[in-house]
Amino acid sequence: MTIRWIGHSCFLITAGSGAALLTDPYDCRAYPETLLYRQVDLSPDICTVSHAHADHAAVSHLGGQPRIIDTVGKYDVDGFAIRGVATFHDSSEGSRRGRNTVFVIRADGIAVCHLGDLGHELSERQLAEIGKVDVLLIPVGGFFTIDAAAATGVWRQLGPPPVAIPMHFRNEKCLFRIQGVNEFLAGKDDVDRPGESEIELKQENLPGASKIIVLEPAN
Repeated sequence: MTIRWIGHSCFLITAGSGAALLTDPYDCRAYPETLLYRQVDLSPDICTVSHAHADHAAVSHLGGQPRIIDTVGKYDVDGFAIRGVATFHDSSEGSRRGRNTVFVIRADGIAVCHLGDLGHELSERQLAEIGKVDVLLIPVGGFFTIDAAAATGVWRQLGPPPVAIPMHFRNEKCLFRIQGVNEFLAGKDDVDRPGESEIELKQENLPGASKIIVLEPAN
């Protein structure tokens, strides 16, 4: 499996079979002064959407005819086993920003959890639905999502998992009024900055202890 960070909360996950799943495609044109990534120009087989905001749900710009999955439930598509878990976009049960779907994506014996714009720590029920996680794609910027402290709590709730990849944080291509990644990294030991946008993972080679990998955006 390869995982490529396109930018923001958008990742391209490619299974060993060649099937490709995209998460939360953004629309830069909706945020011309603050979201400066290149527009997503991909043709995945599957696209998951955590919620219907323009920086996460720009499916109309994708090529091909991907299967769009944007609701809770269980799905088996092109060798991916996908489970959508109901959560909220804020810490007040959705009263401010609505609902958010966490997706657990399994392929090649690896469970990848994409938290979308999660706005709270997880309940026991949600943790049980998510199950064992090998790779965690976690928002860390705060304001619209969990912040560094809450993200650390969720990271610990889920293991911590062998691999965690931060997303949805302020950088030179995302000028939202949110935190950068360093607030989340503070005090954590095993942090890797490979200087690349993509990593390759195999079930038998997953780290024995939790590693945080900060990728560079491909776009």
